[in-house]
This record gives sequence, C-alpha cells and structure tokens, in this order.
Amino acid sequence: MEKVIITVVGKDTVGIIAKVCTYLSEKNINILDISQTIVQDYFNMMMVCDLSKSSEEFAGVQEALDNIGKDIGVEIKCQKAEIFEMMHRV
Repeated sequence: MEKVIITVVGKDTVGIIAKVCTYLSEKNINILDISQTIVQDYFNMMMVCDLSKSSEEFAGVQEALDNIGKDIGVEIKCQKAEIFEMMHRV
C-alpha cells in the first residue's frame, strides 16, 4: 500500500469535495479515510488515500492536486504518509 495524506484548506465554496474526489477517482486512487469540517466559512478536509493502484506517480498527483487547488481557490497538499507521520510525532 502506498498511503498518502491529502489536506484541503480554504474558504468554503460549492464543489470542493467533488473536484478533488473526481480527480482521485479518475486516477484510481482509493480513499481509505476522510474527515471534513467547516468552521466559520473555512473548509478543512483531510484524506488518507492509497496510490498503489494508480497509474499516476506521486509527484504527478501532488502537482495535479496543487493545480486543482489553485483553480478552486483552496490550498491542497499531498504528502507521503510516512513523512507526514514523522513530521507530526508528539
């Protein structure tokens, strides 16, 4: 399994989840877990995904999600799970 952590943060608008999930589906990226909240008009979503069956390389996924974020006015970050876990150790 090739786990990645995808975070989406920005002003809430219609279609954020649809745009991100449509891209993931098209690239055969499986969503393992998802959490989302809206706090005072700010959208926050965190996803744990599996890239192992995707035709797209990690760097390509990072770049595509970054571009999707720019298009819809949010910040989207994609990190390998092991790096994310090391950065957020208590």
